[in-house]
Amino acid sequence: RSTRCASPLPSAHHPATETGGMPVVAETLYLGIDVGTSGCRCCLIDAAATIRAEASTPLPAPARNGAAIEQDPDCWWTALTTNLDRLHAQHALASVAAIALDGTSSTLLCCDAHGAPLGPALMYNDARASREAQRVADIAPAECAAHGASASLAKLLWLLQAPAGRDARHVLHQADWLLGRLCGQFGNSDENNALKLGYDILERCWPEWLQSLDVPLALLPRVVPAGHPIGTLAPQWAERWGLSRDTRILAGTTDSTASFIATGAGPGDAVTALGSTLVLKVLASQPLFAPDYGIYSHRLGNDWLVGGASNSGGALLQACFTAEEIERFAALINIDVPTGLDYYPLVASGERFPVNDPALRPRLQPRPADDVLFYQGILEGIAAIECRGYRRLAELGAPWPSRIITTGGGAANAPWRTIRSRVTGVPVTAAVHQQAAYGAALLALKGSP
Repeated sequence: RSTRCASPLPSAHHPATETGGMPVVAETLYLGIDVGTSGCRCCLIDAAATIRAEASTPLPAPARNGAAIEQDPDCWWTALTTNLDRLHAQHALASVAAIALDGTSSTLLCCDAHGAPLGPALMYNDARASREAQRVADIAPAECAAHGASASLAKLLWLLQAPAGRDARHVLHQADWLLGRLCGQFGNSDENNALKLGYDILERCWPEWLQSLDVPLALLPRVVPAGHPIGTLAPQWAERWGLSRDTRILAGTTDSTASFIATGAGPGDAVTALGSTLVLKVLASQPLFAPDYGIYSHRLGNDWLVGGASNSGGALLQACFTAEEIERFAALINIDVPTGLDYYPLVASGERFPVNDPALRPRLQPRPADDVLFYQGILEGIAAIECRGYRRLAELGAPWPSRIITTGGGAANAPWRTIRSRVTGVPVTAAVHQQAAYGAALLALKGSP
């Protein structure tokens, strides 16, 4: 199979029907599907990006055996079809123009020519392929995003030694496989998922160095931009859910990218995800790759999503305080009087971004007797890391954000948002939407021709 490169994203349109000779614009709908770590979620929006219906189904926990973490792909499909059955019961779906789907990054499986899985999927956090990761490290360029035992490429090398890999006709990510089931055509992927499989995002081709790893190019999917049409809905699913057979199936994306899209961030905007860790992303006109800091870039339309992740974040707050204390202390801190505590809040030693120091120790001393001051000092320390992170990205060539949209559990903490805005000098606002399913629905809306 020859090297295949992607084509640009199309523009959007809204179909019309005719009644009595007069054109009538139908209510065009768009469907987003998110398959995350704990469940499958679906979101139906209209052309104004207003949510019309939602559905959610939990997923069973993956099977764990040391570094090996697997899941039966059929459970994803069962959850997806359950959701669409529920949506069909809630809302007419005949005018759905396009469907987009996101999945967990680097979750990989092998399939036969008809898309039937040849074994369980290796989950995004499966890390058994350590020897394979070393093979990748010996050959792949330093700036490549496919480094590490949990990356798709190391998983593929591991699978190639297993019966599933030896009999495979397709190697697909979670989103690739589910979209293939919806349209009945397998062998497609998107640029965001393919990045950790070794795809050259700059040249938009599979790189020649993959052949040095004995990767069969015929196994690799055709890669197109996120939101690019890859087919239409298979007839049996159109009939089951009352959808048109012309409903377009679009190439998907990763769950984190879908969450970014959900916020509505535009060029120059940044999104800080403040959950158990601290993840920074900014939309830039040029890509940025700095592997020493774990920084790499995703294509997003005509722009680039540049990001890095710190080990600091809300996990330390949860380790130090109860949920009740966190809520109570947020109302007691005096944000107009900084504590002066110079903390670097970490749960354990080691940091990669914005400083690359695997031996960096947490700095949480001196600890005041007042727990409220200690709590505020941690908030200020995380805010300082956030600011330093965006400064690091700017030093390496990313734009300084004009606005920070914040998601995750920390986004609801209004005093903390004020502290972060003061430290960074940038307005910090809570995202109206942050669910990946809503971001996938926006991808369906914006990427649909």
